[in-house]
Amino acid sequence: MPRLTPLTPRSPWTALTATDEDWENADPALLGTLLAHCHLIRGFEEAVLDLAAQGLVHGPAHSSIGQEGGAAGSIVTLRARDGVNGSHRGHHQFLSKSLAYLCPDGIDPRAELAPAVRDLLQRTLAEILGLAQGFCNGRGGSMHLRWTEAGALGTNAIVGGGVPMAAGQAWAHRHAGTDAVMVSYFGDGAVNIGSVLETMNLAAAWKLPLCFFIENNRYAVSTHVEESTAEPRLSARGLGFNIPSWQVDGMDPLAVHLAMQAALAHMRAGNGPTVIEADVYRFFHQNGPYAGSAFGYRSKEEEQAWRARDPLALMAARMQARGLIDEAGVQALHERVRQAMRQAVAALTEADAAAGEGKRRIQPALWPSPDFRDVGILGDLSEMQGLRYAEHDSGEVAQAERAFIDVVADVMDRRMARDPGVVVMGEDVHRLKGGTNGATRGLSQRYPDRCLGTPISENAFVGLAGGMALDGRYRPVVEFMYPDFVWVAADQVFNQIGKVRHMFGGRDEVPLVLRTKVAMGTGYGSQHSMDPAGIFATCPGWRIVAPSNPYDYVGLMNSALQCRDPVLVIEHVDLYNSKGPGPVDDYDYYLPVGKAALRRSGPDVTVIAYLSMVGHAAEAMDRCGVRGDLVDLRWLDRASLDWETLGASIRKTNNVLIVEQGARGTSYGGWLADEIQRRFFDWLDQPVQRVTGGLAAPSISKVLERAAAARTDEVEAALREVMANQGAA
Repeated sequence: MPRLTPLTPRSPWTALTATDEDWENADPALLGTLLAHCHLIRGFEEAVLDLAAQGLVHGPAHSSIGQEGGAAGSIVTLRARDGVNGSHRGHHQFLSKSLAYLCPDGIDPRAELAPAVRDLLQRTLAEILGLAQGFCNGRGGSMHLRWTEAGALGTNAIVGGGVPMAAGQAWAHRHAGTDAVMVSYFGDGAVNIGSVLETMNLAAAWKLPLCFFIENNRYAVSTHVEESTAEPRLSARGLGFNIPSWQVDGMDPLAVHLAMQAALAHMRAGNGPTVIEADVYRFFHQNGPYAGSAFGYRSKEEEQAWRARDPLALMAARMQARGLIDEAGVQALHERVRQAMRQAVAALTEADAAAGEGKRRIQPALWPSPDFRDVGILGDLSEMQGLRYAEHDSGEVAQAERAFIDVVADVMDRRMARDPGVVVMGEDVHRLKGGTNGATRGLSQRYPDRCLGTPISENAFVGLAGGMALDGRYRPVVEFMYPDFVWVAADQVFNQIGKVRHMFGGRDEVPLVLRTKVAMGTGYGSQHSMDPAGIFATCPGWRIVAPSNPYDYVGLMNSALQCRDPVLVIEHVDLYNSKGPGPVDDYDYYLPVGKAALRRSGPDVTVIAYLSMVGHAAEAMDRCGVRGDLVDLRWLDRASLDWETLGASIRKTNNVLIVEQGARGTSYGGWLADEIQRRFFDWLDQPVQRVTGGLAAPSISKVLERAAAARTDEVEAALREVMANQGAA
């Protein structure tokens, strides 16, 4: 028989319960603040549900009624520099963190509400109603609340989507040498999501001061927690990652407070992350002013049992038992909050006689202007003013024949030496003499605390980078070993990083660079070879750079790192081993955002290319004897495309050929051709022609891989067809 040895987890897992002694010894000011936070949240949420019932909330109204104790208990003693983020059901956390920021010394439940508190209630309500005076100018609504100054760093409509970003902000706190922490709130639905579990692993490995706060309200919409997991004690997840974990009654605000104090002590001491699971209950359905029992997935008896444990009633009873407040005082607090909410509603709505007696509508003057629709998708590039721009033929930069891959490493070394905020991360970037291609050569030796080798967890580490960028103290440079891995991290790349500036009102900058390489021709097959340009071009919020030579790489990377928007820098393995003119020892020049390069000039055709296809196009033009304009786009995103250069060329040649290497289905040139024909239809002698790869992604077979990717031969054939069509015309 084998010998069986029981194993125990390395970190403790504890159920914490507040005792009568804890209640007797609790600071009266703390208890009063907890009571005030709970009542302010409850009164606010009741007003939201009332407006939702009137049809005045456009979109969902995810009420946190019943869950106030978890928010208040965990937040009232957080400092201003501590941060929180949360999920779609996050009004309570947003309000509690904002209240803690506005009233750092607590709130007396017997006093009148401060004007700043009343303003908070109105601005938060305005955001939920989609109005211009809201914290995100009406763009966030109920599910996207952010007030950076208060440390309320964003609620999120993607379940679990904000957790990796919280890790990034926690990394920034730790690296800056502070004892500030992050708390990320999510529910029983998110606890089984990959990005959450990936982030737990990464936070534990890097000892980040991040509390994973699980609000276990037992239902993901209508699915009970015991239907979705074999271990419904959700704080057990922490044990697998060596994270100390607490389970606590979330209906008891003091118990939650005590658990958070223990977690804060652990995190502020530099010991890494924590998990708190608070058992709570939402008194209403997933969305709107109806009980869950109305939809048949839970019973009225269950709801009544939980309502009997209302955290507001518990707080009031405990404080009354100590003589800290009486029933009249509790009712007065309740009425003050209701009056504040009535005033907030009155300030945002008006009588609507046309709809009937007693009906109200949003005051029309308070809606955002339609002109605000696209403002803030990207920044205004004011950060690019005053830079030293130098094109390759300017004579300002000494040049020599350089290997492309060498300047990739050299310019990053230069930027990290000059800017202590630049942080490089990705899989194996700290090993193998510069990652799998040498692009990060020497960085881990010179900057060991800023060249971070990550676990294989793209969702976690690119989301972490997004949080670092939003923090503002650091400029992360993330390497995706292959662009196909973007699909693994699509939520963080597109839903989070790409949308965050616009979604939260257009103010928050996201200075992040994502590097990746096109690897067609290397035999790595369908899941390692894609060109990501076409995908990113369809997703607003990203700028896209595609350098075709060593000199441009330096100037474009410098501009990407200076930019306060997220920038995708696409490289190509064919270029890594190529040589061309590049800087000798000057790595401080820039190339302007939105400026293409005219590599050749001629009257016959406008050939548009990027990356390695610039070289293939030039070779094909030589073979055909075609005299045309060869436009190297350099910047590929819609906002940065150089229409001035393209337009001048098209008006001259009246023929366009777009060449790219990748698969037809994810083609970049498809949208570009459509836009050219819309803008320049009257100048075209024939439809815009295109060269792409095959319909399928490249295969491992050398023959099939070559057939799937466009190179010089395909460009040559297309040029001959363009010229034949021109002659026929």
